[in-house]
Amino acid sequence: MRIACGVAQGLAFGAGLPVVGVNTLMALAQASEADKVLACLDARMGEIYHAVLVRDGTGWRETIATTVCKPELAPAVSGDGWVGVGSGWGVYAQALSAIYEANLTQIRPEVTPTANAILQLATPIFAAGKALSPSEAMPIYIRNRVALTTQEREQGQRL
Repeated sequence: MRIACGVAQGLAFGAGLPVVGVNTLMALAQASEADKVLACLDARMGEIYHAVLVRDGTGWRETIATTVCKPELAPAVSGDGWVGVGSGWGVYAQALSAIYEANLTQIRPEVTPTANAILQLATPIFAAGKALSPSEAMPIYIRNRVALTTQEREQGQRL
């Protein structure tokens, strides 16, 4: 993320252009072409990045905010017609299906956030004048901590 953000900043500075941040899980939902999405990416370390998104007249609305969690602790949803998309469904299909089996109409682990989906999400933000200076471009980390200190490991702590 830091590298991608740095590249975007450098290109934008050089071209004198503003930037727009796009949520990866929202781009995944956009690429799916579905209207009700359980977006899930493999976050490694036995966890997933997860969001529940619904397409409305103006774009996407998070009904359950982006989070990182163990797949078996993914939050429940109500209703049916949900489409599960993203690499998390490929890696943790069994755990996620156990939670969402009554809600799902389709599972599509092959869906990825495409450049076209990102462009579709960024365009209205640019049009509304909400783009930022490249110096303000910062990644948003859902999982801020990925390692333990030596002392924490010696005490047997786990993330």
